[in-house]
Amino acid sequence: MERLISMKHFVQGLILAMQFLTRIPIPIACPWERQSIKGALSSFGIVGLIIGGILALTLSITDSVFPEWMSALLIVTLWVFLTGGLHLDGLMDVADAVGSNAPLEKKLVIMKDPQVGSFAVLTAIFHLVWKVAFIYGFLTYPDMELQLLLFCVILIPACSRLIPLFLLYYIPVMKQEGLAYQWKQHISVREVFIGTAIVFIYTLLYPYMFLIFLSYFVYFFFIRIWILKNFKGINGDILGASIEGGELWGLFILWIYTWFVMG
Repeated sequence: MERLISMKHFVQGLILAMQFLTRIPIPIACPWERQSIKGALSSFGIVGLIIGGILALTLSITDSVFPEWMSALLIVTLWVFLTGGLHLDGLMDVADAVGSNAPLEKKLVIMKDPQVGSFAVLTAIFHLVWKVAFIYGFLTYPDMELQLLLFCVILIPACSRLIPLFLLYYIPVMKQEGLAYQWKQHISVREVFIGTAIVFIYTLLYPYMFLIFLSYFVYFFFIRIWILKNFKGINGDILGASIEGGELWGLFILWIYTWFVMG
C-alpha cells in the first residue's frame, strides 16, 4: 500500500512537472502538496526526455521530407512551442537585467517589468538562430549518424532540466516568495539524485551520450559562479534561463564532438 501511495505521488508530480515546464495540455488537476511537489522535482528529467522524444520523432519524419534548413527551423519552432516560450521569456528577462549593469535591486525590478528591452530581443534572436544553425549543421554534416543525432536531441532537453534541480539545491533564492521559493522549500538530495539517475540510465542506451551528460556538470559549475556573481541567488527567470542556456550548451558540446572527434 505504501508503494502504491508513493507511485501515486510520483505520477501526480510528473503531471505537475509537465504542466509547469511545458504547454502540453494535460487537463488533470493535481494537488499542490509536499509529496506531489517532490514528485514533480524528481520528474524534471522525465519531462525533458518527453520533450526531446517529441522533437526526435518529428526530426526523424521531416528529415526525409523537407530540406535540411526547413527541418532545422521546424524543430526549433516546435521546441519553443512545446514550452510556450516560458524558459525563453526567462532568458530574455535575465538578459535585460544583466545588460542594464544596474545594482541588484534594480535588476530585480527589470526582470519583473513586462516590457521587453533591446538586450532581451537581441538575446532571443541570437539564441534561436544559434539553435537553428547547430541543428542545420548536424543535418548537413556527412559523417553525422541520424541515430546519434536523435538520441542526443532527446538527451539535451533532459539534461538541461536537471540544471534547475542543482541550482535549487545549491543556491539560495533571491526572494522568500514566488514559484522558485516554493520549489526550494521541497528540494532535497533525494529529488536531485532521482532526477539525475533517470537521465543517466537513458545515456546507457548510447555510449557517446555519456560525454554530453558529463559536460553538464561543467556547465553547472560555470553558471553557478555566474549567477552568484550577478544575482546572489535564483528566481524563476534565472531557472528558465538556465534551461535555455543548457540546451544551447548541449548542442555546442555535440558540435564539438561532431567536428573534432568524428571529423
